[in-house]
Formats: sequence, C-alpha cells, structure tokens
Amino acid sequence: MKHITLAVFCLFSFMGISQSNNITTQLYDTYDNYKESAIGKRRIKRNDIQPLIDKLSTNDKFKVSTVGKSIGGLDLSLISIGSGETNVFLWSQMHGDEPTATQAIFDILNFFDSEDFKKEKEAILANLTVHFLPMLNPDGAELFQRRNLLGIDINRDALRLQSPESQTLKRVRDSLDADFGFNLHDQSTYYNAERTEKPATISYLAPAYNYEKDINETRGNAMKIIVFMNDILQKYAPGQVGRYNDDFEPRAFGDNIQKWGTSTILIESGGFPKDIEKQEIRKLNYTSILSAIYTIAQKSYESIGIEEYEKIPENDRKLFDLKLTGVNYNLKGNTYTIDLGINQIEVDYPDHNSFWYSSRVLDQGDLSTYYGYETLEASDYTIKQAKAHPKTFNTIDEVKGLNFKDILKQGYGFVRMEKTPATVINSPFPVHLIGPKYKVPELKLEPGINPTFFLEKAGVIEYAVINGFLINLSENNINIPNSMIYK
Repeated sequence: MKHITLAVFCLFSFMGISQSNNITTQLYDTYDNYKESAIGKRRIKRNDIQPLIDKLSTNDKFKVSTVGKSIGGLDLSLISIGSGETNVFLWSQMHGDEPTATQAIFDILNFFDSEDFKKEKEAILANLTVHFLPMLNPDGAELFQRRNLLGIDINRDALRLQSPESQTLKRVRDSLDADFGFNLHDQSTYYNAERTEKPATISYLAPAYNYEKDINETRGNAMKIIVFMNDILQKYAPGQVGRYNDDFEPRAFGDNIQKWGTSTILIESGGFPKDIEKQEIRKLNYTSILSAIYTIAQKSYESIGIEEYEKIPENDRKLFDLKLTGVNYNLKGNTYTIDLGINQIEVDYPDHNSFWYSSRVLDQGDLSTYYGYETLEASDYTIKQAKAHPKTFNTIDEVKGLNFKDILKQGYGFVRMEKTPATVINSPFPVHLIGPKYKVPELKLEPGINPTFFLEKAGVIEYAVINGFLINLSENNINIPNSMIYK
C-alpha cells in the first residue's frame, strides 16, 4: 500500500512540474503581450514608474499602499494581489543601478491584470498573496548609483537598519511574515558560468542563515525553487546560469531574511550577448519568476531534490567585452606576444538618463583562462600606433564629411579640430577628436589606458580598435557608439 501511495505522489508531482513547464513555454512565447513599453531602458526613475503605480491603485484587482519613504522623500510602494494564505514577497532595486527586475515586475503586474491564463491565475491567486516592492532605492535610481543618499549599501544594513529604506524592507517583511522572498538584483555583465565562455545571464543564491551553512526547511525550499528556475532557463539560455558563493554575510538582507523564516531566492541579472539594455534578460526574469510563483501555488516544487542545487556552476568573473588573443606587440626593438582584455565602460551623462563609453585595457599577458563577448584570434596581427590626421578641421560638419573607413585604413585614429565644441562630451565618430595643441602620446600598452590602435597584417591595416571597439575595415559598417575627446 505504501508503494502505491508513493507512486501516486510521484505521479502527481511529475504532473505538477509538467504543468509548470507548459505554462513556462506559453509565458515566454506571449511575453510581448505584457511587456510594459513605458520603461524600455535601464536608467528608469521613480517618475517613470509612478504613473504605472497610480494606474494600479485605481484597479480593484490590486491593493497599493505607501509603506515608507526614501531619504530623498520619494515614496516606497507595496503592490499586492491575491487572497491565498501563502505570502510571496518580491523586492527590487535596493541598488539603484540594478533595474532589470523592476521592469520585469511591471510586466508581471500586466500579466495579472490581463484576461489571459485564467486557470493558472486562479490557481495562483487563490493559494497565494503576492506582494511587490519595486525600486526600494529610488534615490540611487535617480543617480543610477548602487548606494542610497546616505552613501550606504542597503544590502549591508539588515542589522543596524540605519536608513529608512532598510527599515521599510524589514517592517514589510515582518508584517507579511512572508513564506517566500525574491531578492532581485543586477550583477556585473563580466560574470561567467564557471570555466566556460558563457556569461552568467542569471545567477542564483539560496543565502545561508548561519556560518555553518546549514540547510533547514526554509533554505531547502529556496534551493528547490532555484533548481526549478534553473531548469527553465536552460531552455532559453543554455549554460548561462551561475550560482553565488553561499558564505554567510551577517549584515546582508538575504541572509537575514532567510534566518527570519522566509525562503529567500536571490536572483541576479547579468549579461547576454548584444543585449545592452538587458531586455532579453528582463524577459527571462518575467518567465522564470512567474513560473516559480506558479510552482509555489501548485506546491510542485516540494518533490524537487536539493542535491541538484550544488550542480549549478558557480559564478566566475572572467569575461571581457573584447579579447585579443596572441597579438604581436613591438616594444624597445623586440616583438612580444600577448593577450589583451578590454572592457567598454559606461559613463553616465549628467542627467543619468543615458550613457557613453570610456573604454579601458583591463588586463594583458596570458589571458588563456579568460573569455570575451567578442574574441579575435590575432596571432597574425601586429599592433600599430594610431596617428593624428594631418589636417586641422574647423567644424563638426567638416569632420562628419570624412570617409572614416579610408582614414582608418591609413592609420589615423585621431582628428584634430581648431576648437572642439564645449557642449560635446564625446566624439560621435569612429575617431577621437583632439584639440589644436594636443600631442598624441606614444602607445604604451598597460592596464588602464584607453585602447586605441590598429592591427596590421603583412603591412596592411585590417582592423582598428578605437575606444575599445573592434572595427573590421573590410566591412562597410564601421560605426561605433562613440570615441573620446582630448583637448
């Protein structure tokens, strides 16, 4: 009789997981129906989401309340839906420059407001009450910076609760006595899945609640949810999932919320090739989080083995935006073979609404254990110094009229202007703009310099590297986001 009961239990568990996989495919395929178009770029502010919150507050499906204020006086809102006894709590953007999941939250709210997926939504909302606290650090979001106006990392303020944002998070968690918590972040795009060239597009952690890293039912349930979500993501981003080190951090909210009895799932959105604004990663957040909410409602996660959690590759940080392998470099009469690792670093414009690039050589030497989003096997190429164009130009329009492909092929990476416009922060062209007295320095490769040089093969320049962007001079399109201005 016991064997029959166990078989029936396993059958129902399998059916529950299969149903979750079914809804996952449908969620991914129909995502565009629910994507909130008003917040399509990363540098979103409280003013961008306030109209969306205002609209939800007039909708009887949702309960919207102001649960606190930031140091700068901006509202912190809690949006709730459902009538079930199990409380699921999601909070995002406790770091102001980590907005991907905030966008996904409003996509999820659009899903709940739609007339679609009636059966699945009834199952979720009858069994769960789901609570969203988007943009916990709106002051940081305003400046697109990690920390709040007090200059502290909110995620290291769970013990002292020095900032009002931290106090709000603790108070809301306690008032809900949440059963499950989703701690939603962005991580560096330079993380990769351990020992692979694949970016850690999504990384997970079931935080430890003590130094011994014990696994009780609370933490074990978080691990099961992560295993479930990892299985989902392998379909859409195979091999691109990482797992954070679980050393206990006594000041961190995730570790403490786990300790306080909420099964806590940390989700970090990393990088995805050619997804600068992280919109594909946003879609993966939407799909996997909603699927996880559904499996919590169905309780189908309960049969998942936690041993699969440890099989998720650990996070590593060995990705560059551009890697040149085995390039030849002449120095003091000798030729050396080195690898170069280059990162295209974002710099915010003063309004923090968009950005430009100021790239750097991050490392050089033997980088055989590192990877690149873009990699060029350069053993046939020799690095050549970029020169200044011999003519001095008076206006931006004159420079705009240049045939950039031709001048790059001649080894000119700098164009001199009589006067560079004071209001222009960077060069909109695939060459650097320099002032009338600027002297182009002799190229000396070292970490920290702006990567600008040419790659020559048998006396012919075939590639340019301008501001860290690789330009194939055999192609017609040689545009890059921007170059630099040196006065």
